[in-house]
Amino acid sequence: MSTSVSSSPAPLNSTRRVLLASLAGTTIEFFDFYIYATAAVLVFPKLFFPSSDPASATLQSLATFALAFFARPVGSAVFGHYGDRIGRKATLVAALLTMGLSTVVIGLLPTYATIGVAAPLLLALCRFGQGFGLGGEWGGAILLATENAPPGKRAWFGMFPQLGAPLGFIGSSGIFLLLSKTLTNEQFISFGWRLPFIASSVLVLVGLYVRLKITETPAFQQTLAKKERVAVPFFSVIHHHGKALVLGTMIALATFVLFYLLTVFSLSWGTSKLGFTREKFLIIQLIGILFFAMGIPLSALLADRSGRRFTLMWVTAGIIGFGFVLAPMFNAGTAGAVATMIVGFGLMGLTYGPLGTLLSELFPTAVRYTGSSLTFNMAGIFGASLAPYAATWLATHHGLPAVGYYLSGAAALTLVALFLSRETKDVNYG
Repeated sequence: MSTSVSSSPAPLNSTRRVLLASLAGTTIEFFDFYIYATAAVLVFPKLFFPSSDPASATLQSLATFALAFFARPVGSAVFGHYGDRIGRKATLVAALLTMGLSTVVIGLLPTYATIGVAAPLLLALCRFGQGFGLGGEWGGAILLATENAPPGKRAWFGMFPQLGAPLGFIGSSGIFLLLSKTLTNEQFISFGWRLPFIASSVLVLVGLYVRLKITETPAFQQTLAKKERVAVPFFSVIHHHGKALVLGTMIALATFVLFYLLTVFSLSWGTSKLGFTREKFLIIQLIGILFFAMGIPLSALLADRSGRRFTLMWVTAGIIGFGFVLAPMFNAGTAGAVATMIVGFGLMGLTYGPLGTLLSELFPTAVRYTGSSLTFNMAGIFGASLAPYAATWLATHHGLPAVGYYLSGAAALTLVALFLSRETKDVNYG
């Protein structure tokens, strides 16, 4: 049954403003997140951890990288609560500020040589802040787009926040590549790595300006008018929407494993074991990211036409197959590494495009912010937080093929969840 609109609705957001606000925020958030991921491989093991054992320092640095994924569900619960209680706009602004301030502080931290063990502890605290902010950012950006979408175009609108991921990655990798080419290695390690973290403050101000110009979504206005808000959205999601939470988490699992194998693990393994220079491998990754960006709108169009479940099922089957050929491709020199990034990131774009829309459609408006955010970020814990660490351990002890099997196994779980789920393309989104 269709829902009625409030008799005095707030002014509607223009399409351009909605899409710009949803895209700008996630681009900034993912830029901040990825500069940490890059620095966790290239810089932090040398500056924030004891240098006596480089391998242990790298693993410890990757452990701080993983910390943010455990912070993200906490951010989902906190920001989701206020997003479902007081509105999307104010919550999105608070999430962006939390993420942005944490990132800027990282660029100002003293190193292990200066303050000893306090350095990695402060780094971990800031990393927690990054994850906490991103836990509230993603879900709100998806809802800002999809709750303003016209009929039949929810996946298309919902893919704009998803485009923030490749754009943020291009920005982060591009700036590290530029620094690598303009600074000596000593200058880069001494101060150059700090510049992207500090410069993100400018991007945050731009994002805040855009988001302060938007109004609440029509769907949330209807919830207010009909007095449908729940007292504690987190408990409502756990008690009344547990199946959706579990299935949604499994559906997003393969996406997270694939992405962080292609980014953090591949950069670490490629520059340490396969003989690539930092600059060369960043260029290879950037080539792959272009295919990531192209796959997102393509899969969104298909999802609006043929359904979210159908689209994700065939893409997930492709990810399973990719896992079995990952090792021979990645080990085949420069051409093999480029092919690995193109195929892998192409699949990543195809699975990522409709994912946010599908997860948001699993939950009613009154708990949608909390539910979709929790689902996405719980998948981050199981699929991404330990992926670089686990893949490094598997490759070291059992060879690179084991990393591919790890990816295929995760994708198989996602495929099972898709079989058990229902199509959400035509659900009432009011």
